[in-house]
Amino acid sequence: MKSVTVDVVLPCLNEAEALPWVLARIPAGWRAVVVDNGSTDGSAEIARGLGATVVHESRRGFGAACHAGLLAAEAEVVCFCDCDASLDPALLTGFVRAVEEGQADLVLGRRRPQGRGAWPVHARAGNLALSRMLHRRTGLRLHDLGPMRAARRESLLALELTDRRSGYPLQMVVRAADTGWQIREVDVPYLPRAGKSKVTGTWRGTYQAVRDMSRVLAEPVATAPVTGGPR
Repeated sequence: MKSVTVDVVLPCLNEAEALPWVLARIPAGWRAVVVDNGSTDGSAEIARGLGATVVHESRRGFGAACHAGLLAAEAEVVCFCDCDASLDPALLTGFVRAVEEGQADLVLGRRRPQGRGAWPVHARAGNLALSRMLHRRTGLRLHDLGPMRAARRESLLALELTDRRSGYPLQMVVRAADTGWQIREVDVPYLPRAGKSKVTGTWRGTYQAVRDMSRVLAEPVATAPVTGGPR
């Protein structure tokens, strides 16, 4: 089977400390697309100096950064990964293989915390609540709604994702489920991040994320398949 090309979208807001490690872990032959979301620590310059393609997204928000990266992507398969060194992008090779071989349309990383402080209790609680809400909404039994994932670019674009805040990853899963995608979950080590979290590191950030995602879950179920779906 012909090997597919891959772009890795890395939303970035002040990740100068983590970028060298993250970019060094991008598999050979893949393109790193770092989406700078208003960094003030020189992240964009560091990423560019390390060979990454840098995209600037002025609208603040995790979803805004992710979608800007998706729009800038050119590869057949697009991966998403946090840019804070909490997740190892080298592990995405298995995700891409599953998509390439037709084993799944969307592969998600189930975070498995490694060490104290990797995943705060309030963030885990919020994630668990959302997983249960997702099951009621779609029937999917997922354990995590984390940021590490892979799917085909054209299929992702066809989902017409609209959330530009913390609900973006969940909206991707909900619309994929409504469209009949095969969704797979894979365990991945979750490491203590470099620097301070912008979302799950605080109760306020977690609350905002849960509120954004709850709004996504309230969307009506699609009545017809989205055009341009998997394969």
